[in-house]
Amino acid sequence: MDEAKQHEIRQWLIKAGHDLGSARRLMTGEEPYLDTAVYHCQQTAEKALKACLTLKDAPFQKIHDLSDLIEQCIVFDLGFEQLIAISDTLTPYATAFRYPGDILDPDREDAEEALRLAGRVVDFIVQRMPPEVR
Repeated sequence: MDEAKQHEIRQWLIKAGHDLGSARRLMTGEEPYLDTAVYHCQQTAEKALKACLTLKDAPFQKIHDLSDLIEQCIVFDLGFEQLIAISDTLTPYATAFRYPGDILDPDREDAEEALRLAGRVVDFIVQRMPPEVR
């Protein structure tokens, strides 16, 4: 794999890690920002999946639907099927709490689950990456 591709994959993984770290930080303190934390959980999974698609030279659109991204990854690895349920949980967080509405924040338990699931997606994908981009 050439250096440019390695660099791009690493960048996606770094950004995914930053989103995961941001989510963790946003969930701490006296006044946690759970709405923003779950958004970053969704972003974590999205960017990790895009790293995988970059590895496989699979073009992807600028979408936030994790199910679509997972379906694209399944073409290369059937193991991604186990992430479908996770996508059902995380995908709505791309927009659910970003704007004023009836519910401004998710429950603490839902935010903790989102954080756990986002971490699981990253771990799953990093395990499938070649050593030179981990």
